[in-house]
Amino acid sequence: MNAAGPRVVVVICDSLRADLIGQDDTPFLVELSRRAASFAAHRSVFPSTTRASAASIATGCHPARHGLLGNTMALDEGEGLICRSAGHPDFPDRMRRATGRTLHVPTLAERLRWHGEDSISCANVSPGAAYFQDPDGHGFVYHAAGSYGPGHRPVEDPASAALKKGLAGDRAMTERFCAEIIEERAPSLAIMWLSEPDYTGHHSPLGSPEHRRAIAGADACARQVFETVRRLDPNGDDILFVTGSDHGMETISRAIDLDGLLVAAGLKEGAGSRDVVVAPNGTAATLYFAAPDSDLVPRVARFLAHENWVGEVLVGDGLARVGLPTDTAMRVAVTLAVEDRENPYGVRGYCPIVQDPSDSESKIGFGQHGGLGPNEQRPFLIIEGGGFAPGKRHQPTSLVDIAPTVLRHLHMDHDDTDGSALPREPN
Repeated sequence: MNAAGPRVVVVICDSLRADLIGQDDTPFLVELSRRAASFAAHRSVFPSTTRASAASIATGCHPARHGLLGNTMALDEGEGLICRSAGHPDFPDRMRRATGRTLHVPTLAERLRWHGEDSISCANVSPGAAYFQDPDGHGFVYHAAGSYGPGHRPVEDPASAALKKGLAGDRAMTERFCAEIIEERAPSLAIMWLSEPDYTGHHSPLGSPEHRRAIAGADACARQVFETVRRLDPNGDDILFVTGSDHGMETISRAIDLDGLLVAAGLKEGAGSRDVVVAPNGTAATLYFAAPDSDLVPRVARFLAHENWVGEVLVGDGLARVGLPTDTAMRVAVTLAVEDRENPYGVRGYCPIVQDPSDSESKIGFGQHGGLGPNEQRPFLIIEGGGFAPGKRHQPTSLVDIAPTVLRHLHMDHDDTDGSALPREPN
């Protein structure tokens, strides 16, 4: 392992939106933002889902280039298009069978392996979000669904196998991450992805006492990692510390049965048919077509444009504008309309979701994400050490800027990503 030389430690607080960072719940992040570089106009990718975000953080590229188009995707493994969850442990293998590969561009783990350097990722989120940081096994990935090392060699890891989503699991992972990963093994890149406050936000109202406890718990975990890092490197010359989130959340107002609406409008043959396949992505959806060059595509787009629950319909250049491909079976994306009003706990932003037939649990009144709403597109990002001067940066930044920033600190090439290395000086 890399006992000396530049290193990077990354902590992701899943779904912690920037405006929920405050002195009462996140005293560490407030303090760190004053002594470090903070990015006030930071945005997620589209869809603003954890699995697509994880791939964008890992590659520095938008979904159009890395190929993971959301929490769900339609794949054709020889029997026509079928919507699959990218969260299942077998999804990378399914993606490989359907397309010939997993992600279309190298991850940070792969780039480090080119240079003989090590990467380690610990994650307490879905298997998809964990594995798509390194889907082809170039470094170490530790997760409850199964852990592996270089060469995709399975690793027996009882500590990861015992993890449960939620604050207790995050705390146990943080203890191990600090003592074993950062201090003992000291890889060039160490990433820890917390389940909170995302896990609680999906199961309780945003801003509720339960949600605020989850936010405070994530803040405490980030503090523990930072204190470990700065005990090892007090001046921040060698270890770059990065903490942020992948997206925010909106409060769910209702669920839209998009499949049913398309069938009723005569635009889909029937429930479960494979001519048009809806991939629900929370407050967004992507639509796949068996005949992507047919007139069914514009007909579906026109139908959606007249629905009052729709925020924006994206086709052609519109897909490219938000970082989605224009030449696949996925030809239409839709974002749902956000209402700027407060929930019972004073947290702004309501939005419908697209109903997922594979998930019967009602989430009305709780948090969700996936679209382009102002709150789900408000992750936070703070960087300390590595020559970054304190101060707020106001220029637009994105998740795709994290990987090139990591690579610059490690003295590796980064000019082939969609993002750019972030400025060390305030603007």
